Amino acid sequence: MRRLLDFLYDGAAALAALFMVGLLGMVLLSIASRQFHFHVPGTDAYAGYLMAAAGFLALAHTLKRGEHIRVTLLLNFLKGGAKKAFEIWALAIATLLALLFATYSCKLAWQSHGFHDISTSSDATPLWIPQIAMAVGTVILAIAFLDELVLEMMGRRADASSGEALRNE
Repeated sequence: MRRLLDFLYDGAAALAALFMVGLLGMVLLSIASRQFHFHVPGTDAYAGYLMAAAGFLALAHTLKRGEHIRVTLLLNFLKGGAKKAFEIWALAIATLLALLFATYSCKLAWQSHGFHDISTSSDATPLWIPQIAMAVGTVILAIAFLDELVLEMMGRRADASSGEALRNE
């Protein structure tokens, strides 16, 4: 099961990286079209869709690598059972919020499909298409938070504080 979950997180991150490359392509195309006086409709909109897709699909991978911003002020003062209880509480709340986010993201994409909702820009893209990446990314994030919660409850979660001081500002 661990290998399957890690493959899911890594696969989502690889897909996010591909969307970032696509974003670069859209930006370069937009720049080139301005320099050489031709117009490609929708480049700004598609760049936005690709950026959102990359961000949402990278969420779970970032969480599993311990790169999300954590406020550890209270955690640093707690020891033993109190620290573990607070971690479990925080992960349970985060899991609940991620599940709600995933539920409503999926619902949004489903409703956009049902209502035939399209973007207001000149490209008239059906909005459920870019919203799929948001829905998939939030579902994978919810799975990752649930994974972290279960690992913490089992006492097998990796210590997220190692090297954290290097990432804080």
